[in-house]
Amino acid sequence: MKRSGYWKFALLGVAWLLAVPPAKAACNSPVAMQILGSGGPIAEGSRAGSSALLWLDGKAVLLIDAGSGAFVRYGEAGARFEDHLAIAITHFHADHAADLDAILNSGGFSDRTADLPVIGPVGSDYFPGMRDHLRALFDPQAGAYRYLSGYLDGSEGKVRLLPVEASPDGATLVFEDVARQVKVTAVPVEHGVVPALAYLVEIRGRTIVFAGDQNAMSQGFVDALAGRRPDILVAHNVIPEGEGQPRGLHRPPGSIGEMAAAIDPKLLVLSHNMQRALVRQQEGEAAIRQHYKGPMVVADDLACFAL
Repeated sequence: MKRSGYWKFALLGVAWLLAVPPAKAACNSPVAMQILGSGGPIAEGSRAGSSALLWLDGKAVLLIDAGSGAFVRYGEAGARFEDHLAIAITHFHADHAADLDAILNSGGFSDRTADLPVIGPVGSDYFPGMRDHLRALFDPQAGAYRYLSGYLDGSEGKVRLLPVEASPDGATLVFEDVARQVKVTAVPVEHGVVPALAYLVEIRGRTIVFAGDQNAMSQGFVDALAGRRPDILVAHNVIPEGEGQPRGLHRPPGSIGEMAAAIDPKLLVLSHNMQRALVRQQEGEAAIRQHYKGPMVVADDLACFAL
C-alpha cells in the first residue's frame, strides 16, 4: 500500500471511531441504584468522586452527591436533568459536591421547566449551608458562575432551584413525591467540623441508605436506623483498620461492620473507595465480617444494583 493510501485509510478509521457514540450504562430495572463515582478526593485511578443515582422506570429521579468526575459518569449513565425530582448533597467537601455546578450548567440546556429541590446541610462557621453554597455559585453580583444566576429565581431560561436545608438535630423528611412513592429523609452524621448528612431513600417500597462520610461517633445515625433492614446500605470504604489512621472523619472497617450489623441491610455496598483502604481490603473485609455477616460488594463506577 502506498503511504498516501495508508494515511487515507488511517484517517477514515479515526473518523469512524469518532462517529461512534459512547456506550451508555443506564440502569434498566424498574427500580435501581447506580453508583456514578466510587472514589475519593485523591486523583489515584479511574474512580470519580462520590455520586449516585436512583432510577425509577428508566428515569434518574434522584442524584445523591456530585463529586469530582461525576459529570462524566452522569453523561455515561444516560441521566437526564429533566427527570430529576431532587438533588441531595451530603456535605460540601469537593469530592462530594465539586461537579454540582457542572451538572447544573449542563441542565441549562435541557427542556426542564419545573422547579428543582436541592437538599443539603445547614451551614456552620466553617462551611456554608445549601442556600449559601448556591448563592456563592450563582449570585448575580458576586457568584463564581454569575452567568447562571437565573437558577436562583427561575429567570433567564433557567429552572428555579429550591434549596432545602436539613435540621442538624435529628432525622428530617426533606422530600416526598406521593404519586411516585419517593421519600427522602436526612439524618445528621458526625464528620469532624463538617456539617454532614446521611440519606434514607424510600422508593416504591424499596429502601436505600446512603451513610455518607461519617465517623464512629455517629451514634445518632445508627440509633435512627437500627434494625431498619434496608435493601442497600452504601458505606464509605476510606481508611484501613489499625492505629495511625485519621479517625475524625471516617469509620474504619470494624466500625463499618458494627454500623452494618445494627442496621442489617440486605446488601452492604462499599463505595468512596480509596487506595489506602483497597490495598488492605482483605484485612478490612475481615474486620467488617467480625460484626456484619450479610452480603457485601465493593462498588466500581457505574455499577448498577436492581431493587
